[in-house]
Formats: sequence, structure tokens, C-alpha cells
Amino acid sequence: MNAISTRHHSTTAIVLRLVDFSETSLVVTLLTRDLGRISALAKGARRLKGPFEGSLDLLSVCRVTLIAKPGDTLDLLTESKLRRRFRGGERSLSRTYAGYYIAETLRWWLDDAERHEAVFDLTLSALALIDGNGPIPETLLAFDCQCLRLLGHAPTTEVCCVCGQKMGHKLASQTGHIAFSVEGGGVVCANCRPRQTSLALLSKPAVGALQELVQPLGNSADSQPTSGAGEQRYDFPLSSLLPRVPETSYPELRGLISRYMQTLLGRSLRMQPYLPTTMR
Repeated sequence: MNAISTRHHSTTAIVLRLVDFSETSLVVTLLTRDLGRISALAKGARRLKGPFEGSLDLLSVCRVTLIAKPGDTLDLLTESKLRRRFRGGERSLSRTYAGYYIAETLRWWLDDAERHEAVFDLTLSALALIDGNGPIPETLLAFDCQCLRLLGHAPTTEVCCVCGQKMGHKLASQTGHIAFSVEGGGVVCANCRPRQTSLALLSKPAVGALQELVQPLGNSADSQPTSGAGEQRYDFPLSSLLPRVPETSYPELRGLISRYMQTLLGRSLRMQPYLPTTMR
């Protein structure tokens, strides 16, 4: 039996979901840096004077202690100390929706107990922007594109997703819109285009912006680990991506990425209709 399933474990976590379990308890879905996404039973969390000191709010960042259980049994959450509460909802409804969208996206993208330290730190960066003064449309678009890259689903922008032909010089010389296969996950050359279905058409500036959005970030987990508070962590300068999306290209990219994610997940996200359609 894995040792981690038989002892107390302390880690930093983001609260993704809260479900009533009984009159006094909750089932909490957490995204953790070193254990991945987990579900745990928080006994007494619904009491006014419960053992978790009011820390278990949606999208709050906490330091939690839990007992991992073997098999399909829920882990047991024994302690939670609040580090940062999400207060975007106090500022605007759009920031509330943005936070809810991130939480829902992560619940469907990640499997239980899969470690994704980079996704965890990306999420912290995105939530910090939404909870502060960061622009919501660009933050969510950058978050989605970086999640796709980190999870191995980044759309191809430099080669035809059907035949593998390099598209660099063709994109530069091509007039009109460029075909993107939603099912194939990338741009399509002129020769392959007639045989493809589920195509979206993108302007050249939109394709250029997409190329930048799916690139590894300057200090991302791909290259620059740092340490702090006893844990390895990664800096995601997510804001460095935001100015690179032309205002006229944003509606194209937002629609494309939403459609592409829906195809990959095999479902529509409930919060997608509440995403910003423009950068204003």
C-alpha cells in the first residue's frame, strides 16, 4: 500500500467544490499541488463553530491536513487554515463567474490523484488576477490555452494537423481566413481543407495570437522551479500574455477555444455562456 494513503498529509489546496454530505459535514473537492485533485470528507464543516474556522469557501486557498484513504473511500479532511479568500465576488458578478468557470474547468480536466503542480500554480496566478485588477477576458483565455498546453492538448498552429506540412511560410503568404479543425486540433493546409469537417475560420492576427498563447511562459514550470514555504513552486507570469491578444481577435479566439474544449471534454461547461465575448 502506498505510504501516502496511510498517514496524515499536509499540503496547500484550492477549494473547487463544496457539496453537503449531512447536516454537519461537507464533501470538498480540492486541487492540491502535490496530490492533484482530491475529494475529502470534512466532518463538522457546516457547524457555526466547526473545526475548519470558516476556511472552506469556494476558491479559497488553504493549508489543509488530511488522512488519505485507500480505494474508493473518501479522504478525511482533518484541518484547514485559510491562506487567501477569493473576494472577486464582492467586486463584480463577472469576477464571480470567472472564478466559477476556472473551478468547473479544473473539475472536468483533471482526474483524481493526478499530480499537476504546474496547473496548480497556473491556477493561483489566474485567480490572483481575477481577484485583483486583472482583465477577465484575457486572463481566462490565457488560462485556458496554458491548461491545454500543460495537459497535452495544445492546438497546433505551425503545421497542418492533418498531413503535418509546415505552415509557417504558407500562413505568411495566405490571404483571407485560415482553416482550423476543431476535431483535429489545429490549423489545416489548403490541400487538406476540402476533406475536413468541423472547421472554424480564423484571421491571421488571431492565429498569431494563438501561437503566442500556447507557448511556454518565461518562468513556467517547464524551466524555472523555485522554492518557498517548504514547497517547490513555479512562477507563472500569466499577465505577460495578456497584451498580446488583439481586441479584434479576441471574439474569434474565445469562440474557438470554447468550442475546442467542448469537443475534447465531450460536454458543454455550464459557465461557458457567462464568459466575456469582448475585451471591454
